Amino acid sequence: MAQLIHFTLCPFSRMARVLLNEYGIEASLAEEKPWEWRPQFLAVNPAGNLPVLLIDHVAISGIYPLTEYLLEQSFDDEEGNPPELMPEEPYPRAETRRMVDWFHQKFYHEVWSYVAYERIENPLTRTAPPNPDTIRAAMVNMRNHMSYLSKVLEERYWVGGDYLSIADIACACHLSCLDHLGDIPWTNYPIVKNWYARIKSRPSFRPLLHDTFPSIVPPAHYTDLDF
Repeated sequence: MAQLIHFTLCPFSRMARVLLNEYGIEASLAEEKPWEWRPQFLAVNPAGNLPVLLIDHVAISGIYPLTEYLLEQSFDDEEGNPPELMPEEPYPRAETRRMVDWFHQKFYHEVWSYVAYERIENPLTRTAPPNPDTIRAAMVNMRNHMSYLSKVLEERYWVGGDYLSIADIACACHLSCLDHLGDIPWTNYPIVKNWYARIKSRPSFRPLLHDTFPSIVPPAHYTDLDF
C-alpha cells in the first residue's frame, strides 16, 4: 500500500488525498507538522514541503509533481474509464492549470498561509499570540478571492471550464481548510456555495469532512453535504 505524508489542514495534502480517492488508490496517512522540520522527514523530502507520496519504493514530493504523476497514470474507475480531470484541448488545459496555480500560489500566499500561521502553528508552538491585524488582512484578501471566484462561476459551471477538473479539486481543498475554521461567509457567495456543495458531495471529498484537529471545532454546516 502507498503512504501519504500529509498535514490535516494543509490544502495541498488535502488535494493529494482527493486525487488518490478519485483514482481509487489506497494510501495510509502519516501526519507531519511541516514547521517542525524533523530530520526523519527531511531525509525523505529535503525541501520539507507537503504532501509526499511514498509509492513503488520512491517518494513523490510536492503537489505539482504528485498531481502530474497521477494524471499521467492509466488508472481506471469501476467501469473501466479513467477519471477525466484534465481537459484534452490546449486552451482548456492551460486555463485549468492557471486556476490551479491561482489557488496554490496566489490564494495560498495571500490568505491561507497567514491564517494557518496565526491560528494553527502559533497556538501549537506558542511562539507568539495571534496577530489580529494579520487575520483581518487575510480575511480582506479572502473576500477579494471569493468575489473573483463568484465571477468565474457565473461564466462557467466548473472552475476550469465546462467539466470537473483538478482546478475544482485544488480550489475546494483550499476553501475547505478555511471552512473548517468557520471563516467563510457562504451566504455572501451563493454561486460559490452551490459549486462547493457539488464538490464536497463527491465520494472522493467526503473523508475530508470528517477530519478532526485539536482545539478546533468546525461549524455545523462543515459536514452537511447540502449546507
